[in-house]
Amino acid sequence: MSTACEELVDPKQIKLDEIIDKHKHSNGPLIPILQGAQEVYGYLPAHVIKHISKATRIPVARIYGVVTFYAQFRLTPVGRNLINICLGTACHVRGGAKVVEAIEKELKITDGATTEDGRFTLEVVACIGACGLAPVISINNEVHGRLSPDKIAGILAKYE
Repeated sequence: MSTACEELVDPKQIKLDEIIDKHKHSNGPLIPILQGAQEVYGYLPAHVIKHISKATRIPVARIYGVVTFYAQFRLTPVGRNLINICLGTACHVRGGAKVVEAIEKELKITDGATTEDGRFTLEVVACIGACGLAPVISINNEVHGRLSPDKIAGILAKYE
């Protein structure tokens, strides 16, 4: 039988504390702790950053400095489907900018934004690593290549 106090325990908080305990005594613990926390929460909410600060005795300002320096960290929630669109050299030369415009028009958002319904977040990236398929996008780590603006609506429709 569980008690009322046990029911109030947040499983994400328990996982976060496990991540902190695993890394806090190692050399350079902050980045692995932040990566783990973001994996648990999907982003790094302010209360999580404060908790990490208290547990590791790393000042909040220093943590925010790291979080805002590295593009891998997010301070806001992402949509259910994360779209990364490449604008590296190969993708740019092969029409990546037109693909970006088509996605922005279809979803009515710009780089870094999330649709009102929380379905998609759009991020422009420097390289996905699939230059032979340029222009390319990745949705939830699933790569779609050799794109043109007219293919975008059909691809996005698959991610309800």
